[in-house]
Amino acid sequence: MQVSLKHNSDTEVVLTIIPNSKELTKVKEHVLEHLAGSVKLPGFRSGKAPLALIEKNVDQAALQSDFLEEAIGQMYQQAIAEQKLRVVERPQIALTKFVPFNTLEFQATVPVISNVTLPDYTKISQTRTKVSVTAKEVNEVVDSLAQRQAERKQVERAAKDGDEVTIDFKGVDTKQQPIKGADGQGYPLVLGSKTFIPGFEEHLVGMKIGEKKEFTLTFPKDYGVKALVSKKVTFTVTVQKIQELVEPNIDDAFAMNVGPFDSLNALKADIKKQLAAERQAEVDRNDESELVRKITAKSKVSIPQALIDSTVENLLRDLKQNLVYRGQTFLEFLEAEGKTEDTYKKELEPQAEERVKASIVLAEIADKEKLDVSLEELEVRIQSLKGQYQDAAMQAELDNPENKENIASRILTEKVLNRLKELCFSA
Repeated sequence: MQVSLKHNSDTEVVLTIIPNSKELTKVKEHVLEHLAGSVKLPGFRSGKAPLALIEKNVDQAALQSDFLEEAIGQMYQQAIAEQKLRVVERPQIALTKFVPFNTLEFQATVPVISNVTLPDYTKISQTRTKVSVTAKEVNEVVDSLAQRQAERKQVERAAKDGDEVTIDFKGVDTKQQPIKGADGQGYPLVLGSKTFIPGFEEHLVGMKIGEKKEFTLTFPKDYGVKALVSKKVTFTVTVQKIQELVEPNIDDAFAMNVGPFDSLNALKADIKKQLAAERQAEVDRNDESELVRKITAKSKVSIPQALIDSTVENLLRDLKQNLVYRGQTFLEFLEAEGKTEDTYKKELEPQAEERVKASIVLAEIADKEKLDVSLEELEVRIQSLKGQYQDAAMQAELDNPENKENIASRILTEKVLNRLKELCFSA
């Protein structure tokens, strides 16, 4: 097979591929063997007739079509392997010459990753952040446990701080239009817990069962939902139930009731250990991300636009999924942001480019450090993941080739990050 390579740009190449007659003959024989089962010839069992006879009795248009598809697919894969190309999308194929079964020439235009230049990442350091857990933080968890263990006694008096009130509420804007997510039925709320926006719980203090109250609040400037930042909302709240929380004494007996602890000190020690582990895991992830950002910033990579575009689509898909969980449509989100889908996609491009670049850099480091994932490692991880699902269909889905590839990629990324921590992390 003859292969010539031309660069249209740093991120696009054109392969001109010309298979030899021997290769084409093998492809033709393979296609005929595949078609043999659909041909019934007197005196021969299905699929056992000579290939020359089968060729005379098959649909010639189907034979040529299957031959071309098989030949182009095989030769293209061989060519990119020989040229060691890192392709990121299906190629655009142009057939330039074809004489059935003995002459074939075609061009494949394909986006590629090329010109990856890494810095000396062994000299890029990252300090590992140390975490600490205070006695105050431990006590807050203990108090939260006590609140969950509290006995709830229904009372007929007015609500006060520390009570749990069950409320119906709804919020409207200045035009009396309902606010998405600012409503609820039978919602339990502990007064003084600061669960709702500032001022909301304070308005409920002093209310009685069956009482309805209307009040207007302004959402904080740092509120998590952008559409509600600094927005005036009028709430109508009805109290359905008031319960006094009688919390247990926080002592050794409380600790034994909460879990397998023989004392309050043992419970607090366990809480401190768990908080430290969770916090350390979080800051380790942040430190890893910062190290990758440093290495990526010093790396040079030519990224095909097609790869950035597909990553933007992935980010958009994840956003839409999260919006579903929040009970908001994508259109409502765009309206709240004051953007069109096209402008929002454009804003996602820098994030997508950064993600793609980091992924390419990590893959290059994996290659340089000779890291890979064995079939045994992949199978162990898949079996572990299967153990997390009860649904047989979900377990079977993990054996899907695409999912296997994603899992293997995840394992390799973990290996690269662990190697970088060995090389670059300082205490």
